[in-house]
Amino acid sequence: MDIFDGVLWHPQEIERESMRQVEEFLRPLHLPPGQKAVVGRIIHTSGDPELAGQIRFHPRAVEEGLAALKRGAHIYTDVTMLGAGINSSRLNWWGGEVHCAVHSPEVAAEAKVRQITRSAVAMERFGEKLNGQVVAIGNAPTALFVLLRMIHRGLRPALVVGMPVGFVGAARSKELLLQADVPYITVLGTRGGSPLAAATVNALLYLD
Repeated sequence: MDIFDGVLWHPQEIERESMRQVEEFLRPLHLPPGQKAVVGRIIHTSGDPELAGQIRFHPRAVEEGLAALKRGAHIYTDVTMLGAGINSSRLNWWGGEVHCAVHSPEVAAEAKVRQITRSAVAMERFGEKLNGQVVAIGNAPTALFVLLRMIHRGLRPALVVGMPVGFVGAARSKELLLQADVPYITVLGTRGGSPLAAATVNALLYLD
């Protein structure tokens, strides 16, 4: 007997079977279509159906995020890995671009002097550019803390995809995001990461 009996090899067959299984996890949740698309893509990306119970949506998150993307909003990220996972062709088709300043020499120099993370400095430097745009954070809680401070001072992104990951600050930053007066999509607790944040953005980009 071949140990690989029953293994799917055809890409389209793999995709169909994956989405069939994801749909089984989604059916009992009775989610609105936009939220269902986001949750489904996060489960598909992570391979973790239990994440569905940890995802939180602001009531206007899908509506506001999709409207912003369709009018050409840009996406500002905390790390390059997140930007690399976003479907740039689809985003460009609507007129948007991905921006990440974490590797800027000026950002690195300032972060070294201030003894804080480059992601935090980069988010600060984006400043008013973030008004009306989509901000996706998939790694650094410090970037989300900085963004929340700017929101408290009047900044208004169209959508915050807040999914920093880790054991220091990630859960707290997302708890504070839930209290912010801004549309958001987040994953509670220590879990998160750039793949999940990118999957969330892509789910919105594929909506029509």
